[in-house]
Amino acid sequence: MLELMLCSMLTLLPDYLYRRFRQGKRLGREITLYSMWFELRWGLTTCLMLTVSLITVIFYFHPSTVHVTAYYRAVPVVPEKNGRVAEIFVESSQLVERGTPLFRLDNTREAADLETARRRLAEVEASLSIIGAELAAADAQTLQAVAALRQAEDELRTKEELNSRNADIVARRDIERLRVMVDGRKAGVEAAVAARRAVEARLVTLLPAQRASAVAALAEAQVEMDKTVAYAGITGRLEQFTLRVGEIVNPFMRPAGVLIPRGDDAERRRLYAGFAQIEAQVLRPGLLAEVTCISKPWTIIPMVVVDVQTVIASGQVRASEQLIDAQAVTRPGTILVILEPLYPEGLDGVMRGSSCIANAYSNNHDLIASGKIGAAHAIALHAVDAVGIVHAMLLRIQALLLPIQTLVLSGH
Repeated sequence: MLELMLCSMLTLLPDYLYRRFRQGKRLGREITLYSMWFELRWGLTTCLMLTVSLITVIFYFHPSTVHVTAYYRAVPVVPEKNGRVAEIFVESSQLVERGTPLFRLDNTREAADLETARRRLAEVEASLSIIGAELAAADAQTLQAVAALRQAEDELRTKEELNSRNADIVARRDIERLRVMVDGRKAGVEAAVAARRAVEARLVTLLPAQRASAVAALAEAQVEMDKTVAYAGITGRLEQFTLRVGEIVNPFMRPAGVLIPRGDDAERRRLYAGFAQIEAQVLRPGLLAEVTCISKPWTIIPMVVVDVQTVIASGQVRASEQLIDAQAVTRPGTILVILEPLYPEGLDGVMRGSSCIANAYSNNHDLIASGKIGAAHAIALHAVDAVGIVHAMLLRIQALLLPIQTLVLSGH
């Protein structure tokens, strides 16, 4: 209606004034309902063409959309393993800090595994404490075997010396027996030395490795024990937390609730708008925009375009056993545009998840001021920027009517 009134001021009204005051024709006499088309045909045709052109310029260079949402991420509350709930520490709609324990699963088996790992470590520690005594015993056995070997060698040496002086003093059988005894005592010394090396190897290599394995098993058991307690991964408000003691929680199928990130700890507040694909050449970062949200009625919030997604979600494909049929994509999809408030407190009072209406406005001031374009081009760009006021007026009318449409006309 506004575009039609504006275009009629430039076409239809001058045509009527010319017919009325220049040609002397009067409305209701020469200009009637039947003769209006013939008398004002040039004005009506030009007005219609100019109205269509103006509407096209406004909606193309100053795009608008009702698909605007303050998206946010809800974090599911799930434990790291399956189990039956044994204890609950929080309540629904409670504000929890990061790291706060939420609930605990039954940990009977994990506690038994943890105690077994502790006992195993204690056993290895005990082995380390007594290995010193074993090493001392091995040293003593080695000394004992060496002493016995020396005694046998001395006795054999004496008998051989006596036999060399007089063969009848010492029987040859005794000398052979002593030689066999010396060989046995040498083997005993080697066995004692080998036993000491085995004890030393246990002390230096085996027991430290067993202790390290026991420590790792204890740490693993402790990790499994810790997994039975679910903690808050972020700071936020716990919602839909209807968990009860005795229920079974599955991290893949049955989450316990959701965590809504707190505004102070969440990322920067943003609005995500879906514009028509035909606006792809107009939308770019840096454009100014305005939004009005249903959760904050009668308020126009200045925004700025910070990013434009370079792909359209409806065109994404996923590998499967069937080929893609282009006819299956019935909806063309929209261009995702990310908006941020022009002022830090701009989105205060707008609830996350709220639906909004957004207008984006072209800004050719820098291009005009650069002097790189001609006068006609500059005038055209000035006109394009100026007609944005029509869309701004429409947005304000929508903001005024939005509560009425929601509360009265929609039947809610």
